[in-house]
Amino acid sequence: MSGAVKGSGLATLGLLAVTAIWGSTFVMIKDVVGRMLPIDFLAVRFAIAAVAMLLLFALPVRRLSRPQLWRGLALGVLYGLAQWLQTEGIALTSPSVSGFVTGMYVVITPMLAWLLFRQRIPAITWLAVVLAMVGLGVLALNGFAVDLGVLLTLASAALYALHIVGLGHWSKPGDAFGMSAIQMLGIALVCVLATLPHHGPALPPDGKAWVAIIYMALIAGALAMLVQTWAQAHMPATRAAIVMTTEPVFAAGFAVALGVDALTTRMLCGGALVLAAMYMVELAPRFRRKKPAEALHHEAG
Repeated sequence: MSGAVKGSGLATLGLLAVTAIWGSTFVMIKDVVGRMLPIDFLAVRFAIAAVAMLLLFALPVRRLSRPQLWRGLALGVLYGLAQWLQTEGIALTSPSVSGFVTGMYVVITPMLAWLLFRQRIPAITWLAVVLAMVGLGVLALNGFAVDLGVLLTLASAALYALHIVGLGHWSKPGDAFGMSAIQMLGIALVCVLATLPHHGPALPPDGKAWVAIIYMALIAGALAMLVQTWAQAHMPATRAAIVMTTEPVFAAGFAVALGVDALTTRMLCGGALVLAAMYMVELAPRFRRKKPAEALHHEAG
């Protein structure tokens, strides 16, 4: 039991590190997509990540069974489609609304987990889901209207949720290297194919853009996918989704630290609600598990 709890704790820390890395990219992405088409940016970023991972993890990929190969590729295609739809949606709506609607995967994930795999969702987890959504709304929203951009972003949130559920169901700790590499290949294929109407992917315009894209390809892409794939082999999909809602909290923190945004009461309140949701599904259950042992220790003393 202690080994499982330890593995789950490391998985949570890993996912938090991933969301912090994703949060660090928001300012860079805004700068790069201002100078090249978003879909070109995605294609170059994920193509670099796919090549790096396939070279680095060629042996683990060869060790995957045929079903795992197809599952990894399917999960990568799902993620790639989600990235594409989200990018198209951002072009048609505000970043704050896009961030909130993308975060809807925290609601869709437990629904899909129950519908597809009949996973039982505890009441405390549903409460945490609601709390996370309220926190995202406070953090991100400043007016809201349903338009094409919102619908595209909502579709991307559903695909992200499906990816989270599928990854949680299919990933195994021993397959993390191979599965993450195959997923990255699927993502790259979708993004490169999406550039074909524009005559294929255009390269970054300057050295600064290249540095940003390489960071996002290798750190926020390859490394993040590897850690997420490993982490989701150790925790339920819904808990993973709630942990990953900390991404906009980290994004806001980096924006404030870099002087791009000013710290506001909304940021503090929204971030506190998201962190409270994560506490409800991660730290509180661990505290309850330890409490009887601690009580026995005190009685013995």
